[in-house]
Amino acid sequence: INVNGVRASLRNGGLEWLLSENKKKRADIICMQEVRANDEQLAESLEAAGMGDWNVVHSASTKKGHAGVAIVSKLPFVSTKVGLGPKQFAEQGRWVEAVFDTAVGPLKVASIYVHTGDHEIPERQAEKEAFLAAMTTYMKKEIAKSGADSHALLVGDLNVGHTERDIKNWKGNVGKAGFLESERVHFDTWMYKQGWKDLGREHAGDVQGPYTWWSMRGQAFDNDAGWRIDYMLATPGLAEHFKDITIGKAASWGERWSDHAPVIARFSI
Repeated sequence: INVNGVRASLRNGGLEWLLSENKKKRADIICMQEVRANDEQLAESLEAAGMGDWNVVHSASTKKGHAGVAIVSKLPFVSTKVGLGPKQFAEQGRWVEAVFDTAVGPLKVASIYVHTGDHEIPERQAEKEAFLAAMTTYMKKEIAKSGADSHALLVGDLNVGHTERDIKNWKGNVGKAGFLESERVHFDTWMYKQGWKDLGREHAGDVQGPYTWWSMRGQAFDNDAGWRIDYMLATPGLAEHFKDITIGKAASWGERWSDHAPVIARFSI
């Protein structure tokens, strides 16, 4: 879930919702994006929500109030890693990963935040696409190193609609950040060449959506004019243990605690 600021989520009932949902569905791992807090602030928010005893690995941005990713888990970490590729990305709070012991072997989980980009600001868009390229390199190595039978899950707000099915108003977004061909080609590579499984699409099938983000402005939420930009990408080995995905869309605009909805996956491991 992109929490849209963990302290704001605490005030708006988001962390309470996550904890309640975990009690119902026995979730073991929560991946957060746009935490927008330092380590102490994140710990204080989790403690206030009743999650102070969970294990945490967090990568904060050096720019206060921006980005930040975390993995919060009932399960102990075997190992953790912060950052991806060039040092500049390690300092921006965009990538954190953890390895867990499971009954089917080691499970690697990464929480990822790809910033929005801007097609009208070349430097900002180039930075986004450099990060996507770094992901492509990492994902190729991960498949090659561990093989198709390995268990890895890449989770996060990737800020790209892969296909026309992933954006309600896709025609109005052609040529804009989030739906540029230069962004979407990475998704083609991950799924069609490297073999990663887009669990959200595989579960939903060939349909529009289901969306995970809606603008806070206008009637986007009420009209379900959203984007599917929050993904769970699994290695084929892990996908064999996949059960289903639920989108935790709020019942009404007033009950939203983030502009994103939680994406909840179940696995039989």
